[in-house]
Amino acid sequence: MVLGRLGGRPRLVALAAAALLALAPAVAGCSDDTTSGDEVSETSPYGMTTEPSGEDEPADPAAAEAEITKNWTAFFDPKVPAGEKVGLLENGETMRPVLAAFAGDRNAAMTSAKVTDVEFTSATGADVTYDLLVGGAPALPDSQGTTILQDGTWKVSVKTLCGLVELSGVTVPGC
Repeated sequence: MVLGRLGGRPRLVALAAAALLALAPAVAGCSDDTTSGDEVSETSPYGMTTEPSGEDEPADPAAAEAEITKNWTAFFDPKVPAGEKVGLLENGETMRPVLAAFAGDRNAAMTSAKVTDVEFTSATGADVTYDLLVGGAPALPDSQGTTILQDGTWKVSVKTLCGLVELSGVTVPGC
């Protein structure tokens, strides 16, 4: 039960859910109908990376962890413009309308994240533990997400973003 995990902070849960619900309508309108069946996408499928894998961690894990923490903090920072967040989200160009809508939401302006742990699953992927904060207070502590190395940058995965949207109780095409 979520409320039990949050130590009786239903107001924070409600604010976090409201922030996520504000994101859902924009995501619902974001589907991949810009290509016909004859065209080939130049981006990797969700959850896949264009970087070769073969190691259990990147060549410089400390530098990768620092970049992941920096990028996740920026991605969830309400002060960072949506245009910058595109580069921090897996397949960000596809998700640009979602980010633009989210940036203007009043509830989203109170939501941020703090990375608490990174565990590499490969040279190009990692599991991320983070606290979702509302007004600086943990609303969803110890949340789990994933990050991938795409185009030379560690990015928040679409899987993570879709998971947050699903927490709001909304089903979104493409997630």
